[in-house]
Amino acid sequence: MLSKTVLQRATAAPTRITLTQQQCARAASFWTQVPQGPPDAILGITEAFKKDSHPQKINLGVGAYRDDKGKPYVLPSVRTAEQKIVQENMDKEYAGITGVPDFTKAAAVLAYGKDSAPLKEGRIAITQTISGTGALRIGGAFLQRFYPNAKAIYIPTPSWANHKAVFLDSGLEVKQYKYYNKDTIGLDFDGMLADIKAMPKGSMVLLHA
Repeated sequence: MLSKTVLQRATAAPTRITLTQQQCARAASFWTQVPQGPPDAILGITEAFKKDSHPQKINLGVGAYRDDKGKPYVLPSVRTAEQKIVQENMDKEYAGITGVPDFTKAAAVLAYGKDSAPLKEGRIAITQTISGTGALRIGGAFLQRFYPNAKAIYIPTPSWANHKAVFLDSGLEVKQYKYYNKDTIGLDFDGMLADIKAMPKGSMVLLHA
């Protein structure tokens, strides 16, 4: 025969399960007022590409290397770099607060060139971040808090859909400058220079590499 204690536990179990479900429902309701973010136009192209059954379709969305079958293609140079990292048997130590010094130094030389005057004069500051979006968020927050001039940043037209939202959430005003020429399907170099020259002195400008 089952003991009285066992029967009491069996009888009480459904009550505890019901209580847990109620708690989950209340916790979920905390987020019901959060609006869904707008769809990303570029990622939307990728989703449309996946649904398209045409045998000769081409993905014009995210700029990533693909093979003839439309599958992701990893460059041999990337594979070689991966192997070098594995062979070095790194100790996984925490990076400094602004990143790995050797990495940030090499990144600066790659971006600006070893003969760059601002680089030689120590006028360039670099912080290592996770992802490009993470870099924009950190940069936007830093500029909003410490930049002494106008809290407005100029971004290209067009730019990635999340760029404007990132800077707005950082507390910056977002303005735009000419960047793309739809007639030539390329950079509107003259329009970009004209807009940059017309900006107030000391303006913040986001440049696409």
